Amino acid sequence: MMKSSRRTATLLSGILAAVLVSVTACGSSDGDESSSSSSTGSKGAFPAKVATKFGEVTVDEAPKRVVALGWGDAETALALGVQPVGASDWLPFGGDGVGPWAKGKYEKKPQLIGTLEPEYEKIAELQPDLILDVKSSGDKTRYDTLSKIAPTVGVPKGGDQYKVTWDKQTKMVSAALGVPEKGDKLISGVEKKFAAAKKAHPEFQGKTITVGSRTSEGYGAYVRGTGRINFVESLGFENSPAVQKKAGKAFSISVSKENLTLLDADLTVMTPIGIPAKTITDDPLYKAVPSVKDGRDLFFPATVDKAFATDSVLSVSYAIDKVVPLLADKVK
Repeated sequence: MMKSSRRTATLLSGILAAVLVSVTACGSSDGDESSSSSSTGSKGAFPAKVATKFGEVTVDEAPKRVVALGWGDAETALALGVQPVGASDWLPFGGDGVGPWAKGKYEKKPQLIGTLEPEYEKIAELQPDLILDVKSSGDKTRYDTLSKIAPTVGVPKGGDQYKVTWDKQTKMVSAALGVPEKGDKLISGVEKKFAAAKKAHPEFQGKTITVGSRTSEGYGAYVRGTGRINFVESLGFENSPAVQKKAGKAFSISVSKENLTLLDADLTVMTPIGIPAKTITDDPLYKAVPSVKDGRDLFFPATVDKAFATDSVLSVSYAIDKVVPLLADKVK
């Protein structure tokens, strides 16, 4: 993907320049109308400075046209009262590109942008004055290309490969939008929900958990530093030491069929991605995993699973309400 990104950036550099000149010269009354709903207002903390892997980014004034490309960045902006004019729909949800926990927060549907390979021309045509790419790959070519369009808040140091926690994401986005206090308030509310859930379920404490998945390409398991694992560890679980031992820079590890016992833990949570759940549950090798044999495995309902995966300040709050009872039912 890296080589493809470099070629894309080279081919698009001339196109971007032409598009930028065009939209700057022509302007748009429609753009003015759509920008009003995404304005943070005049009382924000500006100029705002946000530290990223690529250096400090300065946002001089309240952005009026925000494009949110990172995983969950659009939902985070919406939680802070800002409506992006363009956004990426990662899971995908369709419609406005956000989960039901963010339903009704858009007054006008945003222009949906690609995820791994965003359409840079389409982004430029939206005339953004701020681009959010906080929970992203951390690819420099992607960042450099976006930065030619508008100030871009990319991943923080150590945040490559989508390893950005929901609270760090909220802090960075709220800072960029000039509303850091609002971000802190949202974070505090979710932290209190986690604390209450943890207190209510002492049976979670110290229990090992494997959060795994299967795609058409095979099995995998998530590692510490990713949203799913941060979520369960905030409730008192411990990510499987066997899985964590194999962790690298990516957000997950591959698990071969010959080594599916790596999925074993006090509790095993599985997600089918792009395949039917029965592809997992009918697999004899999966059935042989000790936790599965003992009935200590769990699949979340689709909407709950997407909330668990999205890991935004909005989806996490929703997931606490929905996921905790399901975990408690399995851990007795």
